[in-house]
Amino acid sequence: MKKIVFFDIDGTLLDHDKKLPESTKKAIIQLKNNGVFVAIATGRAPFMFKDLREELEIDSYVCFNGQYVVFENEVIYTNPLNQKELEKLIDNSKNNRHPIVFLNEEKMTANTETHPFVKTSMESLKIDSPEFNPSFYKNKEIYQALLFCEEMDEDLYLTDYQAFNFIRWHEFSMDVIPSGGSKAEGIKILIEKIGFNIDDVFAFGDGLNDIEMLETVGTGIAMGNASETVKKYADYITSDVSDAGIYRGLRHFNFIV
Repeated sequence: MKKIVFFDIDGTLLDHDKKLPESTKKAIIQLKNNGVFVAIATGRAPFMFKDLREELEIDSYVCFNGQYVVFENEVIYTNPLNQKELEKLIDNSKNNRHPIVFLNEEKMTANTETHPFVKTSMESLKIDSPEFNPSFYKNKEIYQALLFCEEMDEDLYLTDYQAFNFIRWHEFSMDVIPSGGSKAEGIKILIEKIGFNIDDVFAFGDGLNDIEMLETVGTGIAMGNASETVKKYADYITSDVSDAGIYRGLRHFNFIV
């Protein structure tokens, strides 16, 4: 039975310096040559990992934590944020002086010109700070927002938005996605499109937004650099991303030699 493997990006395909380890690149090439279907599952927007897709020659992916699904360069599913709830969140965050970044498939913009939380969070991804355009979200489908606040301020938001899920990815930032949306749901849509069974799906990840994915697929593999919280939901724990974690994990399951 043919298998499919999904890979998270940050801390999984890319190492702690946001670089693609040579061992990972070789492992992915060998995996594809062995007839295994390869896809990406990430919280990033498509424009944020275009170069990586081209380098690895991967054209199927689940991004925005499941809200935008592409099969062989064709968009097969979208799930934007509720506009009215987003406007409510914008008003609330302004009162609390917490910036928001809006993302669609092509670009991202911020509703604040400069803010240290935005700068620090974006730098951790090796991405330039977004341009200032507070009205960008209007009359557009926004698939994910980034809300910049510290963990101690989360309670200002978590219980007031039934249409949203909040997932922390940085000490200064949370992803805002539609309620019920996740990488796992996006994966289900993609594998249904290509006729795979969930038992034949493998996934590698390391972050809190990977938990449902690791729990849902047939075999969930946590990176050695994942937190103990994430590791609890994995079927197998490979080595650190900087210690050939992808290569070692794929070899453990006899996908490559």
